[in-house]
Amino acid sequence: MRDGVPLDVSRETQERLERYAELLTKWTARINLVSKASLSDLWTRHIADSAQLWTLAPADPAVWCDIGSGGGFPGLVIGILARERQPDLDLHLVESDTRKCAFLSTVIRECGLRAVVHAERIEEAMPPAADVLSARALAPLPALLAFAEKLRRPEGICLFPKGEQVHKELEDAACAWQFEYHIHPSRTDEKAAIVEIGAFARV
Repeated sequence: MRDGVPLDVSRETQERLERYAELLTKWTARINLVSKASLSDLWTRHIADSAQLWTLAPADPAVWCDIGSGGGFPGLVIGILARERQPDLDLHLVESDTRKCAFLSTVIRECGLRAVVHAERIEEAMPPAADVLSARALAPLPALLAFAEKLRRPEGICLFPKGEQVHKELEDAACAWQFEYHIHPSRTDEKAAIVEIGAFARV
């Protein structure tokens, strides 16, 4: 992979990732998909950072739902990896901003992905119950668990990338929720982690 953490992907998948990166750079000049400062580190900070979630997912999940998809991290990266590795994955991207939805749909079309964009608020969306629910840079963990209560299958998992405040978020969530979790160190940022949530319930 360019300029950062290498990914073990085929030439076809690499080409789709590069096309995605081109579109992201082009669209970011017009709408706020990612910070312009982060574009110089796009492959590590956004693409490889999102791709690591694929390695943490259970084998052959049927439904993956990404909420607050924005510029497509991690949702579109998961879709590009699944295009080769699990082409029957039922991928759903939930995003309320119509301009960002247009971008997501453009990448899906140009990269030949199998995904559905839900152009609505998370509270109103009704995708199929997910085996994997993901969200990146969307909300604190207590709020994410409230979304997961509606959108994730009880036996599924949540994968939530978090920054260096991860332990504080876990403490805050424990005030309102009982939950099983595992912290996976990030492969792209030594200060970050991915929180995997298993069973959970309100206190």
